[in-house]
Amino acid sequence: MTEDPQQAIDEQSEQKRQRDERVYEHTAGDVQEGIPFIGAGPGDPGLLTVTGRELVENADLVVHAGSLVNSELLDEYCDDAELVNSVGKDLEELIPTMRDAYEDGDDVVRLHSGDPAIYGAALEQMDALEHEDVPTYIVPGVTSSFAAAATLRTQLTLNEVANHVAFTRPQGKTLDADEDHISEFLEMGDVTTCIYLGTHAIPDTMDRLLDDGHDPETPVAVVYHASWPDEDVIEGTIETIGEKVEEAGYRASAMVVIGEAATGSGYERSYLYGDWANRGPNDSESEADD
Repeated sequence: MTEDPQQAIDEQSEQKRQRDERVYEHTAGDVQEGIPFIGAGPGDPGLLTVTGRELVENADLVVHAGSLVNSELLDEYCDDAELVNSVGKDLEELIPTMRDAYEDGDDVVRLHSGDPAIYGAALEQMDALEHEDVPTYIVPGVTSSFAAAATLRTQLTLNEVANHVAFTRPQGKTLDADEDHISEFLEMGDVTTCIYLGTHAIPDTMDRLLDDGHDPETPVAVVYHASWPDEDVIEGTIETIGEKVEEAGYRASAMVVIGEAATGSGYERSYLYGDWANRGPNDSESEADD
């Protein structure tokens, strides 16, 4: 690269104070000029979007997120592409690799696990590439909390049970203790809390929730490798789930779902297929919230 990646990111961030015109020219489903940052989904190759599949099938170079992207997906769709594992590589190595291939006329794809918008660290790569005059764009994917909800046969939002969803991660190397708001989300009462990147910290997280006075019987579901062939579901409560996960030996790659929505029980019938569906032509939309 011609300069420090952080400097490039800072300069791109400053430019974003004026919105990029591409925002108004394209929708999320458009195939655009440049390097697509594609959400590979949670694991199952079938959960890659149609647009994502078409792009990786036609790629000359696929930079992928290591073991977080199912090798079956790479085998099925990337047979003719050069594969580069991004694990262990910093921006100083990744950006020139993608830039040079793109400038040589290759079709380059950056393949992230899940959806790039959720803990994907995609934007810093995109900004660094854009600073090198390489256009980029995002192709959404299925995030692991959605796959976990499908496995659990539930919704993350349920009437009278969970009006809100929190995507979060526990304190650790990236997050200081005072930035960990998991306890606060639970305290709100009607929030489904989805914990990413926290499998290793489940016992400690649950102990802290107990210390904060949360109901030990609050349901918790842990879905390991959601949608992968070796998917595993561990169910328990704030009081019991830590020990169960430790016994299973999982230290990574699990989605933690806390709250009554994890069980899919206790909810009330929604207005959508009740009074609101039967409203007259003169009823206002606001009545759906009554």
